[in-house]
Amino acid sequence: MSTLFGDDLIARPRRELAPGAVHVPGWLTLEQQSWIADRFREWAAGPVPLRSASVRGHEMSVKTVCLGWHWQPYRYTREATDVNGRCVLPMPEWMIRVGRLAVADAYGGSADAEAYAPDTALVNYYDGSAHMGMHQDRDELSRDPVVSLSLGDTCTFRFGNSEGRGRPYEDVELASGDLFVFGGPSRLAYHGVTRVIANTSPPGCGLDTGRVNITLRVTGLREPERGGT
Repeated sequence: MSTLFGDDLIARPRRELAPGAVHVPGWLTLEQQSWIADRFREWAAGPVPLRSASVRGHEMSVKTVCLGWHWQPYRYTREATDVNGRCVLPMPEWMIRVGRLAVADAYGGSADAEAYAPDTALVNYYDGSAHMGMHQDRDELSRDPVVSLSLGDTCTFRFGNSEGRGRPYEDVELASGDLFVFGGPSRLAYHGVTRVIANTSPPGCGLDTGRVNITLRVTGLREPERGGT
């Protein structure tokens, strides 16, 4: 992948927020963003649609469609047993390659990037009022890094610590095309999205409104779970 050029990257340099947590602004070009936005519309159209998961009896404001494995709170299944019972779409090979490139770029071409093999993607759609509370990504057996790609409107992303939802944490703006990778000591850090900033989607990114966030993960699961068992 190639980064965008211009004053924006001077104002928003890449940096490590915490050990293993790296923000790379402008990692995707506008053309790449637009192409992925088209894929998002294809995923949302079928066989398992976008849906808001229910966590402890409360419906999330974010809508999600999954690839490879279907995430529902606290577990992964092959079939979307909480939606329509259908199998989710497979994990695209190109997305696995993107994940390896992302880990290599974030961590300076480490040997771990070659072995990185994400087997699921959670694709989240945020409208202007959506947010996500502080949480850990701990439903995976593997502790390989999480790769996050942003499209569309800018969001305020809160990245915290591994001990709890409170301070210390840092708020950072994730704009369209940004990459964020967290692994190693930061793999179980609490994080969330406090708001989406309306009308910040750049022309040509493929989204006129709202935000799409793709998170690539390694579940560590080897055998498919059937029928939610």
